[in-house]
Amino acid sequence: MGTTRTNGSLYTKINGSIATIEFGHPASNSFVAELLQRLTAEFDKLSENSNISVILLKSEGDRAFCAGASFDELMAVSNLEEGKVFFSGFANVINAMRNCKKVIVGRVQGKTVGGGVGLAAACDYVFATVEASIRLSELAIGIAPLVIAPAVKRKIGTAALSNLSLHPSEWKNAYWAKEKGLFSKVFETTKELDENLDFFTKQLASYNPEALEEWKKVLWEDTSHWKTLLPERAAITGKLVLSTFTRNALSKFKK
Repeated sequence: MGTTRTNGSLYTKINGSIATIEFGHPASNSFVAELLQRLTAEFDKLSENSNISVILLKSEGDRAFCAGASFDELMAVSNLEEGKVFFSGFANVINAMRNCKKVIVGRVQGKTVGGGVGLAAACDYVFATVEASIRLSELAIGIAPLVIAPAVKRKIGTAALSNLSLHPSEWKNAYWAKEKGLFSKVFETTKELDENLDFFTKQLASYNPEALEEWKKVLWEDTSHWKTLLPERAAITGKLVLSTFTRNALSKFKK
């Protein structure tokens, strides 16, 4: 049973040296601004916890992993500043995941769209089920996946990012995402996924935490400019969302 809270839910459970963050929202686990802020703060906090060496990121329920940014909040953006703040939500989370000293493992149990694809891309290792199709739908509503693009491109490359983003109505299946490097493992069932995920995270947590921390820095080399790049991209997206084209597209989408 998922959360019914309109501002979503976020819970962290710590078991030994593994912290599990679970997020949820009644609208297919989409993100309202407050939930993105809470997730950013949680990564920052766990990064400094010396008892933790691995973070598992998952969402509620057995259907969608994440439907991206909240459609209602997107519709409510009325000026440039609000637009920048809204799209900075995912920029801040991705930067927090990038800077986090702990290895982050993603559990993607179902479909994921837009910002949700960015979240998966910002994980260091991702387990998924065959149900975990992905889509970047931004161009269809008059914006572009500018904020998450660096994270997605880092994992799948420019050619795959082009294929994914320029056909915003098309779902790419989990095996496509694995072949391109977004997912590390794909399983037929959630049960199989969870059994393997449990074994993997325990094994990962048994390694030298200092070695994991140093290795994570290497994996994220050459991304320090994201600190300014992602907020800049958020400002551009905030401008796009106010365009007449996007307003018309959003109202059609809503109907």
